[in-house]
Amino acid sequence: MRQLGEQVRALRVAAGLSGGELARGSGVSRSMLSRIERGQVSASVEMLERIARGLGAPLSRLFSDQVQRTDYSFVAAGDGIRIDRTGAVAGYDYELLGHLLSGNLFVEPYLVRLAPHARPYTSFQHPGIKFIYLVSGRVRYRYGDRALVLRCGDALMFDATALHGVERIEEAPVSYLSVVFTVRG
Repeated sequence: MRQLGEQVRALRVAAGLSGGELARGSGVSRSMLSRIERGQVSASVEMLERIARGLGAPLSRLFSDQVQRTDYSFVAAGDGIRIDRTGAVAGYDYELLGHLLSGNLFVEPYLVRLAPHARPYTSFQHPGIKFIYLVSGRVRYRYGDRALVLRCGDALMFDATALHGVERIEEAPVSYLSVVFTVRG
């Protein structure tokens, strides 16, 4: 009961709701909600369904151990793991900025810097969704049959199973944040 109550409270706080707001939104009395959050009462499935609806979350979320999760990744500035690419993508310097060890979503955030001798490369292709945010420079970026000019501050997100990559460096130095999201199988 206590763990379930802590989870309800954590989800309520994360949603930015007061106890009164969640009570009104779920049709549960404020005092009952307070007792559930403190682990003093065992709530019925119907009551938990109403609370989950009030939170805009599936009922199963109330039973996941989000309160006790401790997985996170912190990488201080300049301390990412550097990966130098060879062959066709020589000059593409990748700095891994973090990772998560649990859950079903695999996330790879990289800061990518293109060296002055880096060549365009439009044949990247891999599973997942890719998000790119251009930090400096200007590039023509190829995605499938489309080419877009990305400037500092531009963002692009796409299905990474299509061929993609920098088609032309228009203004150096080029650096961008690249985040790949894939579901663990």
